Parts: sequence; C-alpha cells; structure tokens
Amino acid sequence: MKKLHILLAKTYFGPFIATFFISLFILLMQFLWKYIDDLVGKGLEWYIVGELLFYAAVTFVPMALPLAILLSSIMTMGKLGENYELVAFKSAGISLKKIMFPLVIISGFFVLAAFYFSNNVLPVANLKMGSLLYDVRHQRPAFNILEGVYYKGIDNYVIKADGKDSDGTTLRSVMIYDHGERRGNVNVTVADWAEMKTTSDKRYLVMTLYNGYNYKDMKTKNPRDPAKPFQRTYFKEQIKRFDLSGFDLNRTDEDAFRNNFQMLSMNQLVIFIDSLTGQVSIARSEIQRKYKDRMKYFLMADSSVLMSVNIDSISDLAHKNFAAQPKELIINQAKNIIRSQTDGIRFGHEDIKFRDRRLARYTIEFHRKFTLSFACIVLFLIGAPMGAIIRKGGYGLPMIVAVLFFVVFHVISITGEKFAREGVISAFQGMWIASAFLLPIGIWLTYKASTDSSLFDADNYLNKIKNFFYFFRKANKSKV
Repeated sequence: MKKLHILLAKTYFGPFIATFFISLFILLMQFLWKYIDDLVGKGLEWYIVGELLFYAAVTFVPMALPLAILLSSIMTMGKLGENYELVAFKSAGISLKKIMFPLVIISGFFVLAAFYFSNNVLPVANLKMGSLLYDVRHQRPAFNILEGVYYKGIDNYVIKADGKDSDGTTLRSVMIYDHGERRGNVNVTVADWAEMKTTSDKRYLVMTLYNGYNYKDMKTKNPRDPAKPFQRTYFKEQIKRFDLSGFDLNRTDEDAFRNNFQMLSMNQLVIFIDSLTGQVSIARSEIQRKYKDRMKYFLMADSSVLMSVNIDSISDLAHKNFAAQPKELIINQAKNIIRSQTDGIRFGHEDIKFRDRRLARYTIEFHRKFTLSFACIVLFLIGAPMGAIIRKGGYGLPMIVAVLFFVVFHVISITGEKFAREGVISAFQGMWIASAFLLPIGIWLTYKASTDSSLFDADNYLNKIKNFFYFFRKANKSKV
C-alpha cells in the first residue's frame, strides 16, 4: 500500500507543479499587458519591474492554485485509468477511496496551506504590490527631449529644440522657458545649439548653451506701471543645471494603504467589520431619530419628487391661519423646508449606502479567507473522479474539462461577489455560491466514479438510443 501511495504522489506532483506555474505565468502576462503603458518609457530599473511582477505573481496564487489542483487531479487519475492501472488496483481489491486516499491527504495539506497563505501572505503581497504599483503609475516618463516638441518634464522649465543630432546629446535652435518666478514667460533663453550630459550620479542634467541670448522682464514696485524694465544678455557659452531628482521613483509610505480591505488579516478584518457595523447602526439610528415624524411625507426613491401632499391644502391652511402674511411667501417657505428635509434624508440615505458597500467589501474579504481553501476541496472532488471516469491523461481532454469547470466556478464567483458588493445579496451568499453550486456535482461525480459508472462512454449512450428506437418501432408494430 505504501508503494501505491508513493506512486500516486509522484504522479500527482509532476502535473501539479507544471500546471500551477503555467497558470501563474498566464495570469502574470495578463497583468503585464494590462499595465504595460504604465511601465514602458519611465526608465524603471529592472529590479523594480521584477519586484512588481513578483508581488503580482504572489497575488495570483488564489486563482492558480485551485486550477492546478483541478487539472492535476484529472490528469493523475486519467493517466492511471488510461494505462489500466485503476483496473489492476480494483482487481486486487483496492477500492477507489483507498486509491484516492494519498491525494486526499495532499489536498488537505493544500487546504491548510491555502488558508495560511490567504490570511498571512496574501495581505502583505497585496500591500507591497499596491503601494509599488501606485508609485510606478505616478512615476514621470524618462527624460527625453524630442525635435519640435515642448518638453515639460522638468519642474519650472519648458524646453524646446528644433533639431537633435544622431548622438542624442546635441540640440539645435534651443529655447528654454524658466517659470521659477511664477510670473509666466518672463525669463527666456535661446541658443543656436547646446550639448547635454548628466552627472555621474544622474541627479543633474548639465546643458551647455552656445551663442545665445537671455531675455528677462525685471520686477517693478508697481506692477501696473506700463514702463517695465527689460534685460537682454548675450553669451557665447552658458551652463545650466537641471535637477533630475523628480525622475527618481519615490516610494510612498505603506502605512497609507494598510487599512485597505485587501491588505488585512482575518483578525484585523473582524475589528474593521465590527467598527463599520457599529457606524452603520449609528447612522441608521440618527436618520430614524431625526426624521422619524417626517419620513412618511418624503419619497427617497426619486429626489425630484419633493412631497406627496396637496399644495392646495397648504394654500388654504396658510390663508386661514396666516392671513397677515403673503400667501406666496408662506408657500415658498414651506416648499424650502420640504426641500431641505428631503435633501437631508437623501444625503443620509446615500451615506448609509456608501457605508454598507464599504462594509460589504470587508466582509467579502473575510469570507475569501475561507472560500479559497474550500474551493481546493470542491475542485479536487470534481477533478479526481472526473479523471477516473474519462480515463484520459496528458494535456488534451483533461485540460478542456478542467478549464470548463474552472471557468464555470470563476464566473459564478465573480458574479456572486459583484452582487454582494452592490448589496443585492449578502456577502456570505455571494462568496459561497460558487462552492455551493459545484459541491453537489463533485459528490455526484465521486459516487459515479466509485460505482464504475460509464458516464462519458459514448457507446453506452448510443446503445440506449438504439434500444429506445428499437422498443419504439416494436411498440408501433404491435399496434398494427
């Protein structure tokens, strides 16, 4: 029996490792294409891009792990069935449950590892990737002056060059606007040509200008004085230094992202959920207390409808009790009060909806800690018996079946999560609906596999169809 367990473990780990990293690579490439515009052209160091891709790959484990378990289970049991090893085991008196026992133990280990990963590793990876991606997306493009284009990448300067030599450092017909004084284009430098180079530490750009002029409007005590002094300076050679520190990747403090729902552990989520639940309850109580006597008069569903009362009744009441005041003034005051109260209720209603949606996100993330582990169990219950039934190994039919089931699982999951975020269903229902839908299928497939069902045997279905038509023709002949 130990040799059987070792054989199954070796047969299982090979496809699992291959499919896991293939799935991870595909998801990572999708991430890369999504943010390619934010990465290219910014002069990022290779280790910055590598760090970002590493953290992104870690965040994709919750999607790659269930798919790898499903596919490797189908491939392992399918290979044993294709090579008639399952038949040999059963003929030796070993049931399917005993054959699957080592795979159940391995899957149980993956379940525990998935929970630990979701609760401890994934929040840290989300925090690292989220903060780094934010910094990369707000990073300036790399320094590059193009011909005939006004370059505004350096703070307080605008540079234009009509020509640029093939060496990449020589510029022709250069014009530099200095906006350091915040007074507009009052300081302009023009030159016939210039040479660029950066310092050894790449902190400064040194531009040497040749044969040019500097034009500057001087400040006056009276800005309205039409006689403004003007200064023009000729130079044969002038050196300007530009600070390039703004092109460095500035890392944002990670504490600014720590309260995000994706970056919290289970214990932290419980604290946030309790706090947000209390805030929602207080907000609801405040609305009910403040507008308890008035809510029956207002329609919150449509803010354009102010009040479901008869304006003529207000007019008659105002005429009888406030005859000394103009009737139109009293009616306008009543309408303003109604409008004010309606706006207050509408704003309070929107505030509660916002708080509910925020609470739903934290509650969804809390359930996600458990749904990943449970998904590993459900997909294993589908994959292992499915492989024993179809009896096909390799990456052909098992890949198609695995992808089909995973797509169904993923579509149901994201649909339920979206409904939960919008408040259509509870977070518990939205996060567990996919597992609840596929679990009976997994149990049914396990039962069919243990009873040697010919579920995917085409000849079996053809024979049933032939028998049906045979009895149908026989019944018609008997009537004749």
